[in-house]
Amino acid sequence: MAPADEGVLDLEVVSLRRESDSVLSVELADPLRRLLPTWAPGAHIDLGLPSLVRQYSLCGDPADRTRYRVAVLREPASAGGSRYVHDTLRPGHLVEVGGPRNHFELAPAGEYLLVAGGIGITPLLTMAAALDARGARWRLVYGGRSRSSMAFLGELARYGAAVEVVPQDEAGHPDLAALLSAPRPGVGVYCCGPEGLLAAVEERCRDWPAGTLHVERFAAKARDDSGLRPFDVVLRRSGRRLTVGASDSALDVLDAAGVAVPNACRDGVCGSCTTRVLEGVPDHRDSLTDPGRTDVVLPCVSRAVGPELVLDL
Repeated sequence: MAPADEGVLDLEVVSLRRESDSVLSVELADPLRRLLPTWAPGAHIDLGLPSLVRQYSLCGDPADRTRYRVAVLREPASAGGSRYVHDTLRPGHLVEVGGPRNHFELAPAGEYLLVAGGIGITPLLTMAAALDARGARWRLVYGGRSRSSMAFLGELARYGAAVEVVPQDEAGHPDLAALLSAPRPGVGVYCCGPEGLLAAVEERCRDWPAGTLHVERFAAKARDDSGLRPFDVVLRRSGRRLTVGASDSALDVLDAAGVAVPNACRDGVCGSCTTRVLEGVPDHRDSLTDPGRTDVVLPCVSRAVGPELVLDL
């Protein structure tokens, strides 16, 4: 069975399953049942939904290349994505899928602490399976509003005491002070969930060794857009110079100039527009890139520290 082409694929919805009172899982397969591109725990795909694109973590089995599984939380304030998935998407429908991409990969560590909040369980579900299969030392702490709102509890039960389930209506919030009380070398901390949880874990890990904490966000971090200055992007391959105004994004300027850069979220979350920087220092305003990196930029939201960036375009 030949693999489907990588990039953007039209995949068929083959099943829908209610995972909690507010979470629906969606399984997707190639219409011709060709093998799908490979992925590893932490990866996500883009779903092209009517009038918007949304990113969802893959939460199936990476060894099964016949289908992808994602889980979608019904958002009360949905812009249309989660409402469409829950109310309209059905088996047999085709969905445009981009990726997979991975900005949340498991790195080598002596032991692992996984912290999930709500729908943030999705990437950590596959991490737990991978770590358990390799015999690693790991622990998952999973918080949510109530047991009825928390997806995949049945799948997690197989791991016994390695998983601590903390429903807020029964036990309050996970005890981050106890989990992250004192810095310990050799620990990989992986966290996914709402911004409040991520910020609290980031604060607790501030004094831990560099590289300890890995987070994945559903939405972009808040940005202060006051005081932005114009800068130029220079396209090395063509020699063109384009000016990015103080109120413009580099991606919008590139689009207007007819320079095609892959993109999906346009908010610094998915990483699809990552572009190589040849000269200049990027001002990383996205939610993915290490502030010290100078070799890449996400032109959807990031800018230049100085007067220009030379891009590999």
